[in-house]
Amino acid sequence: MTTRLDDMRIGDAERDAVTAALHEHFAAGRLDREELDERLTATLAAKTQGDLKAVVRDLPGDNGLPEPSRARGHGHPAPWHPHGGPQAAWAHGHPARRHGHRHGPFPAFPLMIGVFMIVAFTVGPGAAMLAVLQLALLVWTVKAIVLAVAVRRTRPR
Repeated sequence: MTTRLDDMRIGDAERDAVTAALHEHFAAGRLDREELDERLTATLAAKTQGDLKAVVRDLPGDNGLPEPSRARGHGHPAPWHPHGGPQAAWAHGHPARRHGHRHGPFPAFPLMIGVFMIVAFTVGPGAAMLAVLQLALLVWTVKAIVLAVAVRRTRPR
């Protein structure tokens, strides 16, 4: 049986929350690598709440989906935060949640535009594009290392 919420469109925040939950279930040993990859592919292709619900239907505990609220009444969904709101952030102890995990514009974007403009006017647009790509690779690598360290710290020993 599908509900009105199952047909509701989702965005990147909802996909990110389910992706994070899938990684936590993988780290807990509930999913193997192949199953994680299949579910991540389905999550990234999901367009509605129902699509995401099908991906995490058999997983216990936190699955990244918003909790339906009966207190709101009138069939309106409760306001939702991808990580369960500020109280859940402290309760779960996840470092990215404790420190205000950001969703939104890429913070290094203004820096990359500035680098592009300076290099484009001094050396040329080809060199500027190469400089921006190198800067993007550096930022991506640093973010990946920070995420790996944060995940390693949250794993039970």
